[in-house]
Order: sequence, then C-alpha cells, then structure tokens
Amino acid sequence: MFEFENTSYFYLLAIVGFFVALFLFGRLRVKLARKKFAQESALQKLIQERSTAKTWLKAGLFLLGLSAVIIALVNPKVGTKTETAKRQGIDIVFALDVSKSMLCEDVAPNRLEKSKQIISQIMNQLGGDRVGLVAYAGSAFPVLPITSDFGVARMFLQSANPTMVSSQGTSLDDAIRISAGYFEEDSKVNKLLILISDGEDHSEGASDAAEEANKIGLKILTIGVGTEQGGPIPLKENGITKSFQRDNAGEVVTTKRNEASLKEIADATNGAYVNGNETKATLEAVKAALDNIEKSDLESKEYTDFNSQFQWFIGLALLLLFIDFFMLERTTAWLKKLNLFNE
Repeated sequence: MFEFENTSYFYLLAIVGFFVALFLFGRLRVKLARKKFAQESALQKLIQERSTAKTWLKAGLFLLGLSAVIIALVNPKVGTKTETAKRQGIDIVFALDVSKSMLCEDVAPNRLEKSKQIISQIMNQLGGDRVGLVAYAGSAFPVLPITSDFGVARMFLQSANPTMVSSQGTSLDDAIRISAGYFEEDSKVNKLLILISDGEDHSEGASDAAEEANKIGLKILTIGVGTEQGGPIPLKENGITKSFQRDNAGEVVTTKRNEASLKEIADATNGAYVNGNETKATLEAVKAALDNIEKSDLESKEYTDFNSQFQWFIGLALLLLFIDFFMLERTTAWLKKLNLFNE
C-alpha cells in the first residue's frame, strides 16, 4: 500500500517540463546557428571530438536526477503491515439517480448536483460506518463496493453523471436489486439503502423489489429531489444551455418529482421518505434515522507502520547527477571505436 506524504511537491515537476523545453529550444538554436556557419559535413570535421549523443544523455541524466529529487520531497511511503480495526457502525449503500431528468434545474444548481451535496454531507455525519455507491438510470450500475474509505467514496461520487449508464429512464427496481446485492443475507450487520431520485419511475416492480429487500433486513430511506411543478431538462454545451429535451412530438419535456413512488418503496421496508429540497432538514431526518438503527461490530484491514522511501530517490538523484557532472560531452576513445552512438 502506497501513500504520499507531501503531494503538493508534485507541482514542482513543472520545472522538469521547463528544463525539457529549454534544452530543446537550445538545441534548435545551435542547429540553426551551425547551418549559418558552415555545411554539416564541414562542421563534423571541425568538431570531431564532440558527441551529440552524450549531450542528449547528459540532459537525460540531469532531468531524471531532478525528477528523483522532487519525488524524494513528496516522500512516498509503503505500508509494512496490516491490523484489524474494529468499530461500531452499519453498512450503507447510496443509490444515486443519474438519469437525464436529474439535470433539471428546478432545485439549485440541479437535481443531480443537489443529490451529490446531500450524500457528501451525510458522509460527513458518519463515524465507523461503511458505504457503497450505485448509479442508476434505465439500468443500475455498481460504482463502488462497500468501503470504509470515505475519501474514495467522495471521488467516485463526484464523477457520477448521466453518461455512466447507457440506457436512459429511471429503473428504481433495478437500483434496489443491485444495491441489495451489496449485502450478505446472513450478515448480522444492519443494512441501510439511501435511495435518491426525483421519483420518475419508468419501470415496474419497484415495490416488489423493495419487499424482496425487506426479507434480507434491508431498510430503505428514500430522498426526493425536485419540485412538484417540475421543469425542463436543459441540453448544454460548455456549460451554456442551447436547448431543452423534447419528446417524439417535438414538445419540451417537463419532469416532475414523484413522491408517491418513493414513499411506497420506503413503506415496504418500514423505512422513511424525506423531501431532499431542503438540505438541512434532510440531514436532520437522515441523522434521526441513523440514530434509530442499532450499530454492529465492523472489522476492516488497515495498513499501519508506513515507512518513508525518500532515501532511495535521494540516492538515485545523487548517482545520476554525479554521473552527469563528470561526463564530458566529447567522444570517448574506446567508445568511439565501438561506435555505439553511430557517430
């Protein structure tokens, strides 16, 4: 397991790019100056002892040495052993609707971004719990398995968008079944599915899927985003709205929040429905629901005793820069006989 102590030093790699550009520019100027001075055949007689290949080799050694110094500053670390950490918590799967209707802007900035904000802030309230992520539209797609790494979960959450799922629509039943598959039936850990959607279900059987989930002890909390008045679905290019989604008759599609389907799903598992338009009220409702769920003992493997590896890169940098410093740009007699560089 690797980790980096000072990732901000990676920005210094831009200096390496600068020196590469500077070296190439210098070589170009030299080449142009030589052409003005004399023909190439004549120049080769004048500078027989100079090795072009060694000039490139020295530059390469210097740039590699400089890169090694920067990586040493970043200080890569390697985990040397693992320990089993025990904590109290529950397993939570977030099922996020990424259908095109979630791009509607009847809540700011739009339904999808609002849903991401809610999920992220719910994670901020969690302690020893583990989370997973499912994205769905016309079909469901497992994005992230159950994990205790909230940082990774947030990274996958931010990347969720309508292009993740090829078939459009909203299949709540598929989302529930895929989410239920994250949990082991005989597991004693309490399970919770937080399903976020505008409730526009284009499939059948969501209630049946919820009842099946209830049989394995899965409680479903549904969060509805969007307004009952609804709005159009903007089609944007470079962040600018160019038009709106239209149906086969050419009429602008209006998408509305459907609370009834979301309440029906929650009721099937003795869960709860929450209006997600007000973030603060939503977080309070979710916190109350989590407080009423009994926590279980969870175990997870975690790397400990991370050892710094910077010394290897410092040693490599010193070796490369040492060779670069003492390497001359003129040809070496015995290497010239071998003609390794075709000079």
